[in-house]
Amino acid sequence: MTIFYFTATGNSLAVAKSIGGTFVSIPQVIDSGNMHFKDDVIGLVFPIYWWNLPIMVRRFIEKAVFEAEYLFAIGTYGNVGGAAMASLQKQAKMKGYSFDYMNQVRMLDNYLPVFSMSAQEKGLPKKRVPEQIAKVVEDIEGRKQKTVGAHFGKRAMTCLFRRIFRPEKNALKYRIDEKCNKCRVCAQVCPAMNISVSDKVSFSNHCEGCLACLHLCPQNTLHTKREKSDMRWIHPDVSLKEIIAANNRV
Repeated sequence: MTIFYFTATGNSLAVAKSIGGTFVSIPQVIDSGNMHFKDDVIGLVFPIYWWNLPIMVRRFIEKAVFEAEYLFAIGTYGNVGGAAMASLQKQAKMKGYSFDYMNQVRMLDNYLPVFSMSAQEKGLPKKRVPEQIAKVVEDIEGRKQKTVGAHFGKRAMTCLFRRIFRPEKNALKYRIDEKCNKCRVCAQVCPAMNISVSDKVSFSNHCEGCLACLHLCPQNTLHTKREKSDMRWIHPDVSLKEIIAANNRV
């Protein structure tokens, strides 16, 4: 089994690790010349941003060709999943295949301009994340068939958010305080190669909006406007080293 994953603060990688198999980071293969992948089971695990698929995940699906007996996709989200999974299935069918199993896992929402991390952590027990993941693992091991649909309202809101939310503009809202020691972790965890570090930290214009740079800065020196707390998040079952290995493309 091969699982392709996209992760920023570890939620999706933690789910992938719970499922098991061989893990392949989407940022590490997105520019590969050979995008034909074959295994008995192939899965995708990724976060849902603003009810949508991350830009890089959409690009990956557009380019990849999967050859598998069983194909699954798991989206992790914190608040509302929207029509992201239905959008993914539609995109797959346009390429001549479909996902046999789709599901969503509700986890901590790391979007700092909207959510306080302390409040999110306190609310985690109510989300019953281990139970959700256990059910997903059981379903996949049993080769269950399942899709995630979306009614008109969700599809409409997903389309609206896609028009409104432009991740590449987020870089303009970042600020860096005096604690920055140019350690380059922000650049290493950025899956989009949007950050460069020399005598200063510079942002380009192709941000994914994943906020890995904010959450994983060792000095907590990166901030964005209207963030709800100074507290940051990395999934306890995932290390900074693993995220750097997944996202560093320099």
